[in-house]
Amino acid sequence: MMRQTLDRLYSGALILAAAAFAAIAALVLVQIIGRLIDRGARALGAVPPGITVPSLAEIGGFLFLSAVFLGLAGTFARGGHVRVSLLTGALPPTIARPLEALVLIIAAGLCAFATWSSWLQAWDSWVYDSVSFGMVRVPLWLPQGVMTFGLVLLCIALIDSLVTVIRGGTPHYAEHEQGEA
Repeated sequence: MMRQTLDRLYSGALILAAAAFAAIAALVLVQIIGRLIDRGARALGAVPPGITVPSLAEIGGFLFLSAVFLGLAGTFARGGHVRVSLLTGALPPTIARPLEALVLIIAAGLCAFATWSSWLQAWDSWVYDSVSFGMVRVPLWLPQGVMTFGLVLLCIALIDSLVTVIRGGTPHYAEHEQGEA
């Protein structure tokens, strides 16, 4: 039950990450089509309609940040992050498993610190009503909150893998890596 819930959570975040990338593509496409229509109108001697996406670069950056951070946990769980397993692969399992657990503990600790820092930044943006500087005033707590949520999911994925390793099981990322080998 818990395994299915976590897998669905990671998959849902990956779907949201893909949607953010699709939104970037759609916004850029609208901007390009708008420029082409403007050029066509000028070539025909008409007044260009001026179809633009205000704050495209800024909104695209926020969407990119969202996609990257929402994709962290699912990518980790599927073995998509770069891991150097030369050492653990060469060691006997009695040494490799505790080493892998230690690495997961350190990674979860670093992730927890990053999550806490990100949350503090999002909270400050909420409290002080910070907004972006572009034409479209985006409340900064929105992208910072999505970033924090992605980091929370990564912490959960790291702890999930740590518990699996401590219990003697094979973490999801290792299963995926072995399946691709």
